[in-house]
Amino acid sequence: MNTSPTPRPRVAVVDDEPRMAEILAMVLRSGHDEGEPPPLVETFTSPRAFLTALTRARAQEQADEPPFDLLLTDLKMPRVDGVELTRRARAIDPELPVVLITAHATVETAVAAMKEGAIDYLTKPVDNTRCRQCVRQALARGRLARENRYLRAQLRHEHGLDTIVAVSPGMKAVLALARRAAASRSTVLISGESGTGKELVARAIHLHSRRVAQPFVAVNCKAFAESVLESELFGHVRGAFTGAAQGRRGVFERAAGGTLFLDEIGEVSLEFQAKLLRVLQEREVLPVGGERPRPVDVRILAATNRALQAEVAAGRFREDLYFRLAVIPIHIPPLRERPADILPLARSFLTRIAGELGRAAPGGSAITGWTPAVERWLAAHAWPGNVRELENTIERGVVLARGDRVELSDMVLGSSSAERPGAAAPARALSLQEHLDAAARARVEQALRDHDGVRVAAARELGVERTTLYRLMKRFGID
Repeated sequence: MNTSPTPRPRVAVVDDEPRMAEILAMVLRSGHDEGEPPPLVETFTSPRAFLTALTRARAQEQADEPPFDLLLTDLKMPRVDGVELTRRARAIDPELPVVLITAHATVETAVAAMKEGAIDYLTKPVDNTRCRQCVRQALARGRLARENRYLRAQLRHEHGLDTIVAVSPGMKAVLALARRAAASRSTVLISGESGTGKELVARAIHLHSRRVAQPFVAVNCKAFAESVLESELFGHVRGAFTGAAQGRRGVFERAAGGTLFLDEIGEVSLEFQAKLLRVLQEREVLPVGGERPRPVDVRILAATNRALQAEVAAGRFREDLYFRLAVIPIHIPPLRERPADILPLARSFLTRIAGELGRAAPGGSAITGWTPAVERWLAAHAWPGNVRELENTIERGVVLARGDRVELSDMVLGSSSAERPGAAAPARALSLQEHLDAAARARVEQALRDHDGVRVAAARELGVERTTLYRLMKRFGID
Protein backbone atom coordinates (compact mmCIF):
# COMPACT_ATOMS: atom_id res chain seq x y z
CA MET A 1 0.00 0.00 0.00
CA ASN A 2 1.28 3.46 -0.87
CA THR A 3 1.83 5.41 2.34
CA SER A 4 3.70 8.38 0.87
CA PRO A 5 2.34 11.73 2.10
CA THR A 6 0.24 13.89 -0.19
CA PRO A 7 2.50 16.54 -1.71
CA ARG A 8 1.76 20.06 -0.51
CA PRO A 9 0.72 22.44 -3.30
CA ARG A 10 2.79 25.58 -3.88
CA VAL A 11 0.93 28.89 -4.07
CA ALA A 12 2.49 32.18 -5.13
CA VAL A 13 0.94 35.39 -3.74
CA VAL A 14 1.91 38.58 -5.60
CA ASP A 15 0.99 41.97 -4.13
CA ASP A 16 2.98 45.21 -4.11
CA GLU A 17 1.81 45.80 -0.52
CA PRO A 18 3.91 43.44 1.71
CA ARG A 19 1.38 43.52 4.56
CA MET A 20 -1.48 42.45 2.28
CA ALA A 21 0.62 39.65 0.79
CA GLU A 22 1.43 38.28 4.28
CA ILE A 23 -2.23 38.46 5.38
CA LEU A 24 -3.28 36.43 2.33
CA ALA A 25 -0.53 33.92 3.04
CA MET A 26 -1.75 33.50 6.64
CA VAL A 27 -5.33 32.96 5.42
CA LEU A 28 -4.24 30.26 3.01
CA ARG A 29 -2.07 28.44 5.55
CA SER A 30 -4.95 28.13 8.05
CA GLY A 31 -8.52 26.86 8.10
CA HIS A 32 -7.98 23.56 6.24
CA ASP A 33 -9.93 20.36 6.76
CA GLU A 34 -8.33 17.61 8.83
CA GLY A 35 -5.97 15.52 6.70
CA GLU A 36 -5.74 18.21 4.03
CA PRO A 37 -2.17 19.51 3.78
CA PRO A 38 -1.92 23.32 3.91
CA PRO A 39 -0.26 24.83 0.85
CA LEU A 40 3.28 26.10 0.78
CA VAL A 41 2.79 29.83 0.25
CA GLU A 42 5.50 32.09 -1.10
CA THR A 43 4.93 35.87 -1.22
CA PHE A 44 6.28 38.32 -3.79
CA THR A 45 6.02 42.10 -3.74
CA SER A 46 7.27 42.41 -7.32
CA PRO A 47 5.77 40.77 -10.42
CA ARG A 48 9.25 40.58 -11.96
CA ALA A 49 10.56 38.66 -8.94
CA PHE A 50 7.72 36.14 -9.33
CA LEU A 51 8.33 35.69 -13.05
CA THR A 52 12.00 35.00 -12.35
CA ALA A 53 11.06 32.42 -9.69
CA LEU A 54 8.48 30.80 -12.00
CA THR A 55 11.04 30.50 -14.80
CA ARG A 56 13.50 28.87 -12.39
CA ALA A 57 10.80 26.50 -11.07
CA ARG A 58 9.84 25.42 -14.59
CA ALA A 59 13.49 24.68 -15.37
CA GLN A 60 13.80 22.63 -12.18
CA GLU A 61 10.64 20.66 -12.97
CA GLN A 62 12.77 18.24 -14.98
CA ALA A 63 14.59 17.49 -11.72
CA ASP A 64 11.29 16.65 -9.95
CA GLU A 65 11.01 20.14 -8.45
CA PRO A 66 7.34 21.10 -8.97
CA PRO A 67 6.46 24.52 -10.37
CA PHE A 68 3.91 26.73 -8.66
CA ASP A 69 0.44 25.21 -8.55
CA LEU A 70 -1.43 28.53 -8.30
CA LEU A 71 -0.86 32.24 -8.73
CA LEU A 72 -2.90 34.59 -6.53
CA THR A 73 -2.17 38.15 -7.62
CA ASP A 74 -3.38 41.68 -7.02
CA LEU A 75 -4.82 43.42 -10.06
CA LYS A 76 -3.62 46.99 -9.54
CA MET A 77 0.18 47.11 -9.35
CA PRO A 78 2.69 49.58 -10.81
CA ARG A 79 4.43 48.86 -14.13
CA VAL A 80 3.05 45.28 -14.47
CA ASP A 81 -0.60 44.85 -13.44
CA GLY A 82 -2.36 41.57 -12.65
CA VAL A 83 -3.71 41.03 -16.18
CA GLU A 84 -0.29 41.52 -17.76
CA LEU A 85 1.30 39.31 -15.09
CA THR A 86 -1.24 36.60 -15.92
CA ARG A 87 -0.33 36.81 -19.61
CA ARG A 88 3.40 36.57 -18.95
CA ALA A 89 3.09 33.83 -16.34
CA ARG A 90 0.97 31.61 -18.56
CA ALA A 91 3.42 32.13 -21.42
CA ILE A 92 5.96 30.40 -19.14
CA ASP A 93 3.56 27.81 -17.68
CA PRO A 94 0.39 27.49 -19.84
CA GLU A 95 -1.37 25.31 -17.26
CA LEU A 96 -0.81 27.60 -14.25
CA PRO A 97 -4.18 28.52 -12.65
CA VAL A 98 -4.48 32.24 -11.84
CA VAL A 99 -6.85 34.02 -9.44
CA LEU A 100 -6.97 37.85 -9.43
CA ILE A 101 -7.73 40.08 -6.45
CA THR A 102 -9.22 43.47 -7.19
CA ALA A 103 -10.95 46.33 -5.46
CA HIS A 104 -12.35 47.38 -8.82
CA ALA A 105 -14.52 44.42 -9.75
CA THR A 106 -16.00 45.32 -13.10
CA VAL A 107 -17.18 43.24 -16.01
CA GLU A 108 -14.41 44.71 -18.18
CA THR A 109 -11.75 43.70 -15.67
CA ALA A 110 -13.11 40.16 -15.37
CA VAL A 111 -13.30 39.73 -19.16
CA ALA A 112 -9.76 41.01 -19.66
CA ALA A 113 -8.48 38.67 -16.96
CA MET A 114 -10.32 35.64 -18.35
CA LYS A 115 -8.98 36.33 -21.85
CA GLU A 116 -5.45 36.10 -20.52
CA GLY A 117 -6.17 32.81 -18.71
CA ALA A 118 -7.37 33.74 -15.20
CA ILE A 119 -9.95 31.27 -13.89
CA ASP A 120 -11.51 33.40 -11.12
CA TYR A 121 -11.21 36.66 -9.21
CA LEU A 122 -11.80 37.89 -5.64
CA THR A 123 -12.89 41.34 -4.51
CA LYS A 124 -11.42 43.41 -1.69
CA PRO A 125 -11.92 43.22 1.21
CA VAL A 126 -11.26 39.52 0.72
CA ASP A 127 -13.60 37.13 2.51
CA ASN A 128 -11.40 34.47 4.13
CA THR A 129 -13.82 31.57 3.59
CA ARG A 130 -14.44 32.56 -0.02
CA CYS A 131 -10.69 32.92 -0.58
CA ARG A 132 -9.90 29.43 0.75
CA GLN A 133 -12.74 27.90 -1.28
CA CYS A 134 -11.61 29.64 -4.47
CA VAL A 135 -8.00 28.55 -3.95
CA ARG A 136 -9.03 24.96 -3.17
CA GLN A 137 -11.04 24.75 -6.42
CA ALA A 138 -8.24 26.33 -8.45
CA LEU A 139 -5.68 23.89 -7.04
CA ALA A 140 -7.93 20.93 -7.88
CA ARG A 141 -8.33 22.21 -11.43
CA GLY A 142 -4.60 22.72 -11.84
CA ARG A 143 -3.89 19.26 -10.45
CA LEU A 144 -6.19 17.66 -13.02
CA ALA A 145 -4.55 19.63 -15.84
CA ARG A 146 -1.08 18.48 -14.79
CA GLU A 147 -2.21 14.87 -14.40
CA ASN A 148 -3.65 15.01 -17.92
CA ARG A 149 -0.39 16.44 -19.20
CA TYR A 150 1.52 13.61 -17.51
CA LEU A 151 -0.80 10.95 -18.95
CA ARG A 152 -0.51 12.45 -22.44
CA ALA A 153 3.26 12.36 -22.14
CA GLN A 154 3.07 8.71 -21.05
CA LEU A 155 0.90 7.84 -24.04
CA ARG A 156 3.35 9.50 -26.41
CA HIS A 157 6.21 7.67 -24.69
CA GLU A 158 4.49 4.28 -25.08
CA HIS A 159 2.63 4.66 -28.38
CA GLY A 160 3.94 7.80 -30.08
CA LEU A 161 5.99 8.20 -33.22
CA ASP A 162 9.25 7.72 -31.30
CA THR A 163 8.21 4.16 -30.40
CA ILE A 164 7.83 3.06 -34.02
CA VAL A 165 10.91 1.13 -35.11
CA ALA A 166 12.43 2.77 -38.18
CA VAL A 167 15.97 2.18 -39.43
CA SER A 168 15.45 2.47 -43.17
CA PRO A 169 15.55 5.96 -44.76
CA GLY A 170 12.09 5.41 -46.26
CA MET A 171 10.42 4.73 -42.92
CA LYS A 172 12.31 7.54 -41.21
CA ALA A 173 10.92 9.90 -43.86
CA VAL A 174 7.40 8.59 -43.18
CA LEU A 175 7.70 9.32 -39.44
CA ALA A 176 9.18 12.76 -40.06
CA LEU A 177 6.25 13.62 -42.33
CA ALA A 178 3.76 12.23 -39.80
CA ARG A 179 5.30 14.38 -37.05
CA ARG A 180 4.91 17.51 -39.17
CA ALA A 181 1.35 16.55 -40.09
CA ALA A 182 0.41 16.01 -36.44
CA ALA A 183 0.87 19.70 -35.64
CA SER A 184 -1.87 20.70 -38.11
CA ARG A 185 -5.60 20.04 -38.36
CA SER A 186 -5.37 18.95 -42.01
CA THR A 187 -6.79 15.66 -43.21
CA VAL A 188 -4.22 12.92 -43.77
CA LEU A 189 -4.49 9.99 -46.19
CA ILE A 190 -2.30 7.05 -45.15
CA SER A 191 -1.76 4.46 -47.87
CA GLY A 192 0.04 1.15 -47.86
CA GLU A 193 -0.44 -2.58 -48.11
CA SER A 194 -2.33 -4.51 -45.43
CA GLY A 195 -0.23 -5.04 -42.35
CA THR A 196 2.16 -2.11 -42.84
CA GLY A 197 0.94 -0.27 -39.73
CA LYS A 198 -1.40 2.41 -41.07
CA GLU A 199 -3.55 2.57 -37.93
CA LEU A 200 -0.44 2.59 -35.74
CA VAL A 201 0.79 5.71 -37.56
CA ALA A 202 -2.68 7.29 -37.37
CA ARG A 203 -2.85 6.80 -33.59
CA ALA A 204 0.64 8.24 -33.20
CA ILE A 205 -0.35 11.32 -35.22
CA HIS A 206 -3.30 11.82 -32.87
CA LEU A 207 -1.06 11.48 -29.80
CA HIS A 208 1.28 14.19 -31.12
CA SER A 209 -1.57 16.54 -32.07
CA ARG A 210 -3.34 19.23 -30.09
CA ARG A 211 -6.37 16.95 -29.92
CA VAL A 212 -4.60 14.33 -27.81
CA ALA A 213 -6.86 14.97 -24.80
CA GLN A 214 -9.93 14.22 -26.94
CA PRO A 215 -11.16 10.88 -28.36
CA PHE A 216 -9.49 8.83 -31.08
CA VAL A 217 -12.20 6.81 -32.82
CA ALA A 218 -11.34 4.22 -35.49
CA VAL A 219 -13.85 2.79 -37.97
CA ASN A 220 -13.20 0.09 -40.58
CA CYS A 221 -15.43 1.19 -43.43
CA LYS A 222 -15.27 -2.25 -45.04
CA ALA A 223 -16.64 -3.98 -41.95
CA PHE A 224 -20.15 -2.54 -42.40
CA ALA A 225 -22.81 -2.86 -45.07
CA GLU A 226 -23.38 0.51 -46.70
CA SER A 227 -26.77 1.09 -45.05
CA VAL A 228 -25.27 0.31 -41.65
CA LEU A 229 -22.13 2.38 -42.34
CA GLU A 230 -24.18 5.54 -42.86
CA SER A 231 -25.86 5.10 -39.48
CA GLU A 232 -22.54 4.20 -37.85
CA LEU A 233 -20.81 7.34 -39.14
CA PHE A 234 -23.61 9.90 -39.14
CA GLY A 235 -25.98 8.48 -36.52
CA HIS A 236 -29.74 8.12 -36.77
CA VAL A 237 -32.89 9.49 -35.20
CA ARG A 238 -35.57 7.49 -33.48
CA GLY A 239 -37.80 5.66 -35.94
CA ALA A 240 -35.43 6.22 -38.86
CA PHE A 241 -35.68 2.54 -39.78
CA THR A 242 -37.12 -0.69 -38.42
CA GLY A 243 -35.53 -1.39 -35.06
CA ALA A 244 -34.41 2.19 -34.41
CA ALA A 245 -36.20 2.42 -31.07
CA GLN A 246 -34.05 5.37 -30.03
CA GLY A 247 -31.70 7.83 -31.63
CA ARG A 248 -27.95 7.22 -31.69
CA ARG A 249 -25.00 9.49 -32.30
CA GLY A 250 -22.61 8.50 -35.07
CA VAL A 251 -18.86 8.29 -34.75
CA PHE A 252 -18.44 11.79 -36.17
CA GLU A 253 -20.24 13.13 -33.10
CA ARG A 254 -18.68 10.63 -30.69
CA ALA A 255 -15.24 11.79 -31.83
CA ALA A 256 -16.14 15.45 -31.25
CA GLY A 257 -13.05 17.55 -30.62
CA GLY A 258 -10.79 14.60 -31.40
CA THR A 259 -9.69 12.46 -34.33
CA LEU A 260 -11.72 10.10 -36.52
CA PHE A 261 -9.77 7.39 -38.35
CA LEU A 262 -11.56 6.00 -41.40
CA ASP A 263 -9.81 2.77 -42.37
CA GLU A 264 -10.34 1.08 -45.76
CA ILE A 265 -11.81 4.29 -47.16
CA GLY A 266 -11.30 3.00 -50.70
CA GLU A 267 -14.00 0.35 -50.21
CA VAL A 268 -17.05 2.66 -49.93
CA SER A 269 -19.43 3.21 -52.84
CA LEU A 270 -19.60 6.32 -55.00
CA GLU A 271 -22.98 7.20 -53.48
CA PHE A 272 -21.59 7.10 -49.98
CA GLN A 273 -18.49 9.01 -51.09
CA ALA A 274 -20.75 11.94 -52.06
CA LYS A 275 -22.30 11.98 -48.57
CA LEU A 276 -18.90 11.81 -46.91
CA LEU A 277 -17.59 14.64 -49.09
CA ARG A 278 -20.46 16.87 -47.97
CA VAL A 279 -19.64 16.20 -44.32
CA LEU A 280 -16.00 17.10 -44.83
CA GLN A 281 -16.87 20.28 -46.73
CA GLU A 282 -19.67 21.54 -44.50
CA ARG A 283 -18.35 20.22 -41.17
CA GLU A 284 -21.81 18.94 -40.29
CA VAL A 285 -23.62 15.59 -40.37
CA LEU A 286 -27.21 14.74 -41.18
CA PRO A 287 -28.31 11.67 -39.17
CA VAL A 288 -30.26 8.97 -40.98
CA GLY A 289 -33.92 10.01 -40.86
CA GLY A 290 -33.02 13.46 -39.54
CA GLU A 291 -34.03 16.85 -40.91
CA ARG A 292 -31.49 19.15 -39.30
CA PRO A 293 -27.73 18.76 -39.75
CA ARG A 294 -25.54 18.83 -36.68
CA PRO A 295 -22.18 20.64 -36.62
CA VAL A 296 -19.11 18.50 -35.92
CA ASP A 297 -15.54 19.40 -35.00
CA VAL A 298 -13.36 16.42 -35.82
CA ARG A 299 -10.07 15.81 -37.59
CA ILE A 300 -10.10 13.14 -40.28
CA LEU A 301 -7.35 10.60 -40.84
CA ALA A 302 -8.10 8.04 -43.55
CA ALA A 303 -6.29 4.92 -44.72
CA THR A 304 -6.45 2.58 -47.70
CA ASN A 305 -4.55 -0.32 -49.20
CA ARG A 306 -5.75 0.65 -52.66
CA ALA A 307 -4.04 3.01 -55.11
CA LEU A 308 -6.72 5.68 -54.92
CA GLN A 309 -5.33 7.71 -57.82
CA ALA A 310 -5.77 4.64 -60.02
CA GLU A 311 -9.28 4.20 -58.58
CA VAL A 312 -10.03 7.82 -59.51
CA ALA A 313 -8.80 7.21 -63.06
CA ALA A 314 -11.00 4.11 -63.28
CA GLY A 315 -14.04 6.07 -62.07
CA ARG A 316 -14.41 4.10 -58.83
CA PHE A 317 -13.42 6.92 -56.47
CA ARG A 318 -14.42 10.56 -56.56
CA GLU A 319 -11.58 12.88 -57.49
CA ASP A 320 -12.90 15.72 -55.29
CA LEU A 321 -13.07 13.41 -52.26
CA TYR A 322 -9.56 12.14 -52.97
CA PHE A 323 -8.13 15.66 -52.93
CA ARG A 324 -10.16 16.48 -49.81
CA LEU A 325 -8.68 13.48 -47.99
CA ALA A 326 -5.14 13.66 -49.36
CA VAL A 327 -4.25 17.12 -48.11
CA ILE A 328 -1.23 15.40 -46.56
CA PRO A 329 -0.60 12.00 -48.21
CA ILE A 330 1.59 9.54 -46.33
CA HIS A 331 2.62 6.27 -48.01
CA ILE A 332 4.02 3.47 -45.84
CA PRO A 333 6.30 1.25 -47.92
CA PRO A 334 5.89 -2.54 -47.65
CA LEU A 335 8.37 -4.40 -45.47
CA ARG A 336 10.07 -6.02 -48.47
CA GLU A 337 11.08 -2.54 -49.66
CA ARG A 338 12.73 -1.66 -46.35
CA PRO A 339 14.69 -4.77 -45.38
CA ALA A 340 16.81 -2.78 -42.91
CA ASP A 341 13.75 -2.63 -40.63
CA ILE A 342 13.09 -6.38 -40.52
CA LEU A 343 15.54 -7.51 -37.84
CA PRO A 344 15.13 -4.43 -35.59
CA LEU A 345 11.35 -4.92 -35.73
CA ALA A 346 11.72 -8.63 -35.03
CA ARG A 347 13.93 -7.95 -31.99
CA SER A 348 11.45 -5.39 -30.70
CA PHE A 349 8.57 -7.87 -31.07
CA LEU A 350 10.60 -10.63 -29.42
CA THR A 351 11.34 -8.46 -26.36
CA ARG A 352 7.74 -7.28 -25.98
CA ILE A 353 6.03 -10.61 -26.61
CA ALA A 354 8.41 -12.54 -24.38
CA GLY A 355 7.63 -10.06 -21.60
CA GLU A 356 3.87 -10.31 -22.14
CA LEU A 357 3.99 -14.12 -22.11
CA GLY A 358 6.22 -14.31 -19.05
CA ARG A 359 9.23 -15.59 -20.96
CA ALA A 360 11.53 -12.64 -20.39
CA ALA A 361 12.39 -13.21 -16.72
CA PRO A 362 15.51 -15.29 -15.96
CA GLY A 363 14.62 -18.93 -15.62
CA GLY A 364 14.11 -22.15 -17.50
CA SER A 365 11.47 -20.71 -19.85
CA ALA A 366 13.15 -17.38 -20.60
CA ILE A 367 13.73 -16.52 -24.27
CA THR A 368 17.16 -15.05 -24.91
CA GLY A 369 17.04 -14.82 -28.71
CA TRP A 370 16.95 -16.98 -31.81
CA THR A 371 19.29 -19.21 -33.77
CA PRO A 372 21.38 -18.01 -36.76
CA ALA A 373 19.06 -19.98 -39.07
CA VAL A 374 16.10 -17.96 -37.81
CA GLU A 375 17.92 -14.69 -38.47
CA ARG A 376 18.81 -15.75 -42.01
CA TRP A 377 15.23 -16.79 -42.69
CA LEU A 378 13.81 -13.54 -41.25
CA ALA A 379 16.08 -11.49 -43.50
CA ALA A 380 15.35 -13.59 -46.62
CA HIS A 381 11.56 -13.96 -46.30
CA ALA A 382 9.42 -11.74 -48.59
CA TRP A 383 6.86 -10.87 -45.84
CA PRO A 384 3.75 -10.53 -48.02
CA GLY A 385 1.77 -9.81 -44.84
CA ASN A 386 4.24 -7.07 -43.87
CA VAL A 387 4.75 -6.03 -40.23
CA ARG A 388 1.61 -7.83 -39.05
CA GLU A 389 2.90 -11.12 -40.46
CA LEU A 390 6.31 -10.52 -38.88
CA GLU A 391 4.74 -9.86 -35.48
CA ASN A 392 2.56 -12.96 -35.68
CA THR A 393 5.53 -15.06 -36.75
CA ILE A 394 7.63 -13.87 -33.80
CA GLU A 395 4.75 -14.55 -31.42
CA ARG A 396 4.42 -18.08 -32.81
CA GLY A 397 8.13 -18.65 -32.28
CA VAL A 398 8.03 -17.39 -28.68
CA VAL A 399 5.00 -19.52 -27.82
CA LEU A 400 6.37 -22.72 -29.36
CA ALA A 401 10.03 -22.35 -28.38
CA ARG A 402 11.13 -25.27 -26.19
CA GLY A 403 14.47 -23.85 -25.12
CA ASP A 404 15.93 -20.44 -24.45
CA ARG A 405 16.28 -19.69 -28.17
CA VAL A 406 13.67 -19.75 -30.92
CA GLU A 407 14.35 -22.41 -33.55
CA LEU A 408 13.37 -22.14 -37.20
CA SER A 409 10.99 -25.07 -36.77
CA ASP A 410 9.15 -23.05 -34.09
CA MET A 411 8.40 -20.28 -36.56
CA VAL A 412 7.99 -22.02 -39.90
CA LEU A 413 5.35 -24.70 -39.53
CA GLY A 414 4.44 -27.03 -42.38
CA SER A 415 6.68 -25.29 -44.92
CA SER A 416 8.55 -27.16 -47.59
CA SER A 417 12.29 -27.48 -47.43
CA ALA A 418 12.55 -25.12 -50.40
CA GLU A 419 11.37 -22.28 -48.16
CA ARG A 420 14.24 -22.72 -45.72
CA PRO A 421 17.62 -21.06 -46.21
CA GLY A 422 20.30 -23.52 -47.16
CA ALA A 423 17.86 -26.12 -48.48
CA ALA A 424 18.58 -27.96 -51.71
CA ALA A 425 17.40 -26.22 -54.85
CA PRO A 426 14.30 -27.65 -56.53
CA ALA A 427 14.73 -29.95 -59.52
CA ARG A 428 13.51 -27.27 -61.91
CA ALA A 429 12.80 -23.57 -61.67
CA LEU A 430 9.17 -22.71 -61.08
CA SER A 431 7.25 -20.97 -63.82
CA LEU A 432 5.93 -17.51 -63.07
CA GLN A 433 2.38 -18.83 -62.62
CA GLU A 434 3.56 -21.59 -60.30
CA HIS A 435 5.53 -19.08 -58.27
CA LEU A 436 2.50 -16.76 -58.02
CA ASP A 437 0.22 -19.67 -57.04
CA ALA A 438 2.64 -20.80 -54.34
CA ALA A 439 2.87 -17.29 -52.92
CA ALA A 440 -0.93 -16.86 -53.02
CA ARG A 441 -1.51 -20.20 -51.31
CA ALA A 442 0.99 -19.36 -48.55
CA ARG A 443 -0.67 -15.98 -48.02
CA VAL A 444 -4.17 -17.47 -47.80
CA GLU A 445 -3.01 -20.17 -45.37
CA GLN A 446 -1.26 -17.54 -43.24
CA ALA A 447 -4.40 -15.39 -43.05
CA LEU A 448 -6.52 -18.39 -42.05
CA ARG A 449 -4.00 -19.37 -39.36
CA ASP A 450 -3.84 -15.81 -38.04
CA HIS A 451 -7.62 -15.80 -37.59
CA ASP A 452 -8.02 -19.39 -36.32
CA GLY A 453 -9.82 -20.44 -39.50
CA VAL A 454 -12.47 -17.70 -39.32
CA ARG A 455 -12.98 -17.10 -43.02
CA VAL A 456 -14.76 -13.73 -42.75
CA ALA A 457 -11.83 -12.27 -40.79
CA ALA A 458 -9.27 -13.87 -43.09
CA ALA A 459 -11.02 -12.47 -46.18
CA ARG A 460 -11.08 -9.02 -44.61
CA GLU A 461 -7.34 -9.16 -43.96
CA LEU A 462 -6.65 -10.34 -47.50
CA GLY A 463 -8.80 -7.57 -48.95
CA VAL A 464 -11.09 -9.95 -50.87
CA GLU A 465 -14.72 -11.00 -50.69
CA ARG A 466 -15.62 -14.23 -48.88
CA THR A 467 -16.68 -15.86 -52.15
CA THR A 468 -13.25 -15.07 -53.61
CA LEU A 469 -11.59 -16.61 -50.57
CA TYR A 470 -13.71 -19.78 -50.97
CA ARG A 471 -12.65 -20.06 -54.63
CA LEU A 472 -9.00 -19.67 -53.70
CA MET A 473 -9.29 -22.30 -50.96
CA LYS A 474 -10.90 -24.72 -53.41
CA ARG A 475 -8.31 -23.97 -56.10
CA PHE A 476 -5.36 -24.58 -53.77
CA GLY A 477 -6.95 -27.52 -51.94
CA ILE A 478 -7.01 -25.74 -48.59
CA ASP A 479 -9.37 -27.29 -46.04
